[in-house]
Amino acid sequence: MTRDRISGDAEWCGREFELVDTGGITLDHTEVMAGLILEQAKNAMERACAILFVVDCLAGITSLDRELSRLLIQSGKPVFLVVNKCDSPRRWNEALEFYELGFKRMYPVSAAHGLSIGDLLEELVKTFPGSQSVGPADLPEINVAIIGRPNVGKSTLLNRILGEDRAIVSSVPGTTRDAVDSLLVRNGKTYRFIDTAGIRKKSQTHLLAEKLSVIMARKNLKRCNIALVVLDASTGVNSMDATIAGYAHEAGVSVILVVNKWDEVKRTTKSLKEYETELRDRVKYLEYAPIIFVSAQTGQRISKLFQLVDEVAQARKMRVSTGELNAFLQKAALHKAALPSNQQVRVHYITQVGVSPPLFVLFTNRRGRLHFSLERYLINQIRQRYGFLGTPIRIRQKMEARGA
Repeated sequence: MTRDRISGDAEWCGREFELVDTGGITLDHTEVMAGLILEQAKNAMERACAILFVVDCLAGITSLDRELSRLLIQSGKPVFLVVNKCDSPRRWNEALEFYELGFKRMYPVSAAHGLSIGDLLEELVKTFPGSQSVGPADLPEINVAIIGRPNVGKSTLLNRILGEDRAIVSSVPGTTRDAVDSLLVRNGKTYRFIDTAGIRKKSQTHLLAEKLSVIMARKNLKRCNIALVVLDASTGVNSMDATIAGYAHEAGVSVILVVNKWDEVKRTTKSLKEYETELRDRVKYLEYAPIIFVSAQTGQRISKLFQLVDEVAQARKMRVSTGELNAFLQKAALHKAALPSNQQVRVHYITQVGVSPPLFVLFTNRRGRLHFSLERYLINQIRQRYGFLGTPIRIRQKMEARGA
């Protein structure tokens, strides 16, 4: 399953560190994907201060283990030989043969049962540099998911944003299966970018790994503040783009529509305004989402994308006071909303009760859900007055009990 580098924050004995899981290495030089995975593993090793070399006790020493051993010894980094699946005393004895690979540190463990993991971590943290922290953990993070159809350039965009080849990029659709977290500090702000697998139609999703990728892509939206919905300018907008954008809208995250590969579009074929009109028509429910035209390949407008992310992140957290909202409500002319005669409602007052996304409660003389016409009209009025760029707005109706 693992192809890209998957990272996570960890802590042991008061020491904080980043743990990076790489794809399985095969050293098959005839296989394109194997070469890309190996390159990612080498990049991870170059940046690491220690390496965990995991082998299979049940399989014994393989020829691939021997080749990888030579590669790791040449790295000059502290290498911990982790013999996994040692869940019995007999397995521990069998693990001794792995000393043959030439490493000083050998740790029999059972990852499935958690056996001896603590002993491994205790020795691991002793090799770390003197600093007690890794990275700007004290800075609030802006979590950004990168989603879209396969092969629209999501991983290329991530690499351009980070300024390094953090994610595998290839011309084979569906390269990314795991969600790849990458931390970036820029102008005093910390961003966590999450590159997700390309989302296909259900009818085109057959392999279990691909189905899990789609599930994980949608799941990762829930831990993000902002979604960059990436579209391919060279192929135009299709129904799957609208479906994927809908996933982000349903998740309640802020949305930026990123039209990639704009450098490949002939200006005589379709203008920026024409493309934007077509896109707005396809995703009418995302009228609040800003659109930016970029080229991940050339870096065109990437700096402006950062500015847009900052603006959307700030708008998502904006809070309007109750006094200001009710002054606005007096001028909102709610009677202009087209409501059926049996759905007429008297609004007493409004207050904002939440952010990320902004949530408003409308106190009225009725129970139940607010009529969609009034809800849509009120949301449009709030946007016109306060902006809330890129973020969905939620409104709930609550009946106010009034005494006699």
